[in-house]
Amino acid sequence: QERLVESGGGLVQSGDSLTLSCTTSGMTLTTDAVGWFRQVPGTEREFVAAVSWEGDRYDYADSVKDRFTISRDNAKNTVYLQLNNLKPADSALYQCGACAWCGAVRSGYTIWGEGTQVTVSS
Repeated sequence: QERLVESGGGLVQSGDSLTLSCTTSGMTLTTDAVGWFRQVPGTEREFVAAVSWEGDRYDYADSVKDRFTISRDNAKNTVYLQLNNLKPADSALYQCGACAWCGAVRSGYTIWGEGTQVTVSS
């Protein structure tokens, strides 16, 4: 069964950094765009960042631009999300999604992971 696996979340203080990882089980990410999303209970899932399948196009939500960086390492079949200068408002369940042959899109993801929790204390 194809699925994504996120890791790297945790409890940190405001201003700290974290690196989230998205890898796979039963598939490779070589020809998939990967997007990171986040969700707080009771709210809709929010787009955070995306990288195209070729790895040459990126998109970021305005709320994280200049603080978060998405990157991919196809040799390791992993996509990373570097989170810097974290704020309490960044607290959420972070999930990654895969979209075959896509650009750095904000929708159309068809395979998801269960997520990793990020909690930022003030």
